Order: sequence, then C-alpha cells, then structure tokens
Amino acid sequence: MLKPSLLSALCALLLTADEVDLKNTHLVNETAYITSQCYTKTEDERNPNILHNPCFSCHSKNKIPNYTLYDDDLQLAYDFPAPALKNPWSNLFLDRSEAVRNIGDAEILRYVREDNYRRDGKIILKEKLAHLPSAWDADDNGVWDGYVPDCYFSFDREGFDKDPNGAYTGWRAFAYYPFLGTFWPTNGSTDDVMIRLAPPFQEDENGKFDKEVYALNLLIVEALIKQKSLAIDPVDEKRYGVDLNQNGILDIAREIVFHWEQPTYDATTMKLSHFSMSYVGKAKALLTSNDYLIAPGLYPKDTEFLHSVRYIDVSPKGEIVLAPRMKELRYAKKLFWYPYFQLSNAGMEEVKEKESSPDNVDKYVGNIETGLNNKLGWYYQGFIEDAKGELRPQSYEETLFCMGCHSNIGATADSTFVFQRKFEKGTYQNGWYHWSEKGFKNIRDRMLPNGESEYVRYLKNNNAGDEFRDNREIMEKFFVKGWEKDEANIQKELLAKLENPNVRLDAFWKLKKEAIKRLQNDISYLLLPSVSRALTLDKAYKIIVEEQSFRYGRDAHVAPVTNVHKEVKSKQMTHLEKIEQ
Repeated sequence: MLKPSLLSALCALLLTADEVDLKNTHLVNETAYITSQCYTKTEDERNPNILHNPCFSCHSKNKIPNYTLYDDDLQLAYDFPAPALKNPWSNLFLDRSEAVRNIGDAEILRYVREDNYRRDGKIILKEKLAHLPSAWDADDNGVWDGYVPDCYFSFDREGFDKDPNGAYTGWRAFAYYPFLGTFWPTNGSTDDVMIRLAPPFQEDENGKFDKEVYALNLLIVEALIKQKSLAIDPVDEKRYGVDLNQNGILDIAREIVFHWEQPTYDATTMKLSHFSMSYVGKAKALLTSNDYLIAPGLYPKDTEFLHSVRYIDVSPKGEIVLAPRMKELRYAKKLFWYPYFQLSNAGMEEVKEKESSPDNVDKYVGNIETGLNNKLGWYYQGFIEDAKGELRPQSYEETLFCMGCHSNIGATADSTFVFQRKFEKGTYQNGWYHWSEKGFKNIRDRMLPNGESEYVRYLKNNNAGDEFRDNREIMEKFFVKGWEKDEANIQKELLAKLENPNVRLDAFWKLKKEAIKRLQNDISYLLLPSVSRALTLDKAYKIIVEEQSFRYGRDAHVAPVTNVHKEVKSKQMTHLEKIEQ
C-alpha cells in the first residue's frame, strides 16, 4: 500500500497532467460557478443556538437595474441544483500541514517577491501571447483573440497608469473598501482593481486625449453606479457644456448631482434624447448620436476592469503589503449595453428557468480566449499561475468559477463589486490611487445608512471573520468566549466535562468593545494578518499551484475545513433570518 504522502504526490501529478490541457472543455465540476463559501455551515455544531450568517454579504436585496430577483432568499436555504448537492470543492478537506511545514519562510518570501507579470520592463504575458503557444490557442487560428495585458502598474499621483514611454494606457487605479470576508488579506490574498473607459471617454470634442475630460467622465460614471451625488473639485461647466450640478445654468460645479429623468424616445429616428445627465468631451457627442448610452446603475459600453489577485508580502519594516507575484489576473469587459427592459427580461427568464427546471445547471458561452459571457453584456477572462508560477490562461472551468458572483447575485452593481465601494472626495487622493502607494492604515470603517459600520456588522452577523470560521487570529483579536448559563451552572458543567469529555458546553462568542472601537477607526486592524499567518497562507496556496488543482478549490488553508458541508439536501434550510442590506 502507498504511503499517504506518496499517494498525495501521485494525485498531484495526475491533476497537473489533466489541468495543463487548456483546450479540454470537459467539466469536472459543472457547477463551478457556485463558490465553496456557499457550502458554509450556518449552524454551530457545538451550540445549536448560535447561527452564523456570512450569506447576506452577497445574497442581498437587489437594487435596480440589478434584476437578480429574490436573491436575498438564498440566505434562507441551500438552493442548489442536484449536481451541486455534493460539495465539489474537495481541496477544502485536505490536510496540508506536512506540506506547509516543508516550505521555509525564506523560500516562500523569495517566491512571492518574484514578479511573474513584468520582466525587464516588459509584460511577460504580452510577449507570450504575441508568439502564441499552441496549447493556449483554443480555436487553432494562430492568434490570441482575447485581452492582451497592457497595464504597466506604473501609476502617477492621480492613479493613471503609464507605459515605459510615458503614454497613458487608460487604466486608472482606485482605492476601495475590500468586499466582505474572502477578499480581506487576512483570509488569503492581497489585490487591486483598475478601471478603463473606452477611448471616447478619454478624449475632448476633437478626439484628443484629455486627462481632465477622462477624470470627469470617471466621476460621472461613479455617480451613476452609486446612484448618488458626488462632491468634486471645482469644475467650469462652460468648458464642457454640461450642467453637472443640475442648477439650470453653466457655472462652477463643486458637485455632480445625481438626478435622473427618463430620456425622450423619437419613434421616427429611433433615438433617445434629452438626457438629464451627460458625459463630457467626445463621449457627449456620441451620447447624442446614441453610439453610447447612459442610465443609473450602468457602466457605458466597452468599460473594462482589471483585477490582480496577489500573494501577501512583508516589507522590511514588518508591514503587510502587496506581493509582486500574482496568483491571478482577472479581466472583464462590457461588450454590450442593455437597457432596463432587457435586463429585467433576463432576470425574469432566470427566475422562470429556476422554477421550471430547478436542477438545470447554468450555462455560459465562451472560451479561454474571449472569456465567458455572463448574459448581461459582460465577458470575463483570466490568467492564473501554472505549476512553475508563470501566468497562463485560465481553462474554461477555471473561468466558470468567476461567473456565479458576476451574474446572479444581489450585491453587484452592473455585475461588478468594488467601484461602488470606491473612496470619495475628502479621502487620500480622493480615492484615486493604487494600494502600493498607501495601504489600509488609519482608514475608518465604512458607515452604513442605518448608522452601523460595515465590517463590524459583518463580524456581528457572522460571529467570525471569514465564511469558514477558520480564521482563529480574528476570533482571538475580536471575540471573547461567553457562556449562556449562570456561573454556578458553568462550574457544574465544567466538572461534568472532566468526568465525561462528551458533555457539551453552550459557549458563544462576544465582540470585544475595545477591538471594535479600534476597527472603526482603522480597518487595517481587521484586514491585515500577522506575518506568521501571511506566510502560512502563502505556503498553503503555493501547494495548490504546484498541484494545479484549482478545479478542486483555491482557498488557502492548512488543516481540513470543518465548518463546511460535504453534502447538502435539496433546498436544505439554513435556519437563518434574512438580513437586509
């Protein structure tokens, strides 16, 4: 019989051999769009009176034009199609303790500090895609038909990216509140996000690049996505011919006022006119011609996002920072602009399909080059590490992993997560900067309309700092163990437990007031792991890379995860009460 370590190594070799075939579209996990976090146990097995709700973060009441109907009901049940009832994310249940111990701290630091995106000032993937490996050529036409990385991560003081010749690439970095749970660095990865609007949004009326025009159009898009008015630095409206502050005259605007009225539709010309809000520069003229359209909650056509997911590095001062090495480079582009009625129809079709055929699996059209279509106008594509740590295209199945979150949940705005969470005027650089310039230190927790702060609310509702309740560091930092019974009964139970280890004590976790107060004034206290935890998470993920076992899960962990169902029943209830966002 093979030793467990040899068996594990053999499995890893088999997985690697299988994964490198990027042209193979056979799905091992046909429901890869349902994340591993969705299998979280909401009930505490040690205390049935304690419930954990991380589900509300994603599955919330939709805001128009997000027509993901009844998504908040998913807080109440594991409403999976039949093929997903058995948890396919088997990496969660592996013990990687020995493998992690075999990687030294110096070794992992060398690894994460190697830049696998740029080499000698050039973008590695750009060079590779220009000389396309046949294994990456999905349609065998000799040409890469998807996104070619062109962001140099060389940002000016306003977050605009420049190429080695000093020309603007169009990409602009922005700072934001990281989405809840999984996306906190303390739970495994650092990351960043860049946005790029189409060339007409970067140009003046004459088609010449104009940084001020571009910056203003980005703010207009931000106001539309957030569906709120935004304070801005003073702008002379006469220069652009647009009444940004909606006061009826062209003057100096210090605010982009969010005010929307339905535009007029001309049945003869079949065009919309009399927009209550407008872009500026060349995009303004193209809005008039309807080459581009505008509406609250929607990005303009051809908007792009770039998202790098990275390892965790440690600075010479012992601070947690972004690592040069990327785990993934994720890309999205909005190729089609759908009006509200089409988005509404798509939402209704989704509901009807689920009701009539609840066990049908979602299908997404696309391939590893062009990406997958989320049915709402966006295409998603990505690159991920190969076994040697070089970035390669994601397989179809690995990209399918992204699609559930970017198409069918209530928490998104036009299929995206973070631009609506961008920092605004009054923060550092008004929110336009890359995390490498400034980290999370001394950033206050995000205030919600009900007066709560967001991250505190998550800790309170989840009774933990991650979906799997696996982050002991957060538990020890923010929670103290409490007891449901009075002191006399506790003493009695403790004595009983000494005699019988199977006696269960009804413990629960209470938030520490001092820790909460510190978090509310400095989110880094929650978001950043200790150096020890950071290196451990880096090592755990590197093992997955070496195995190339992404299709079985990408979550970095050492011991088997216990607060996750290996299997659920059809429409199994969570026993949670719905939490409104």
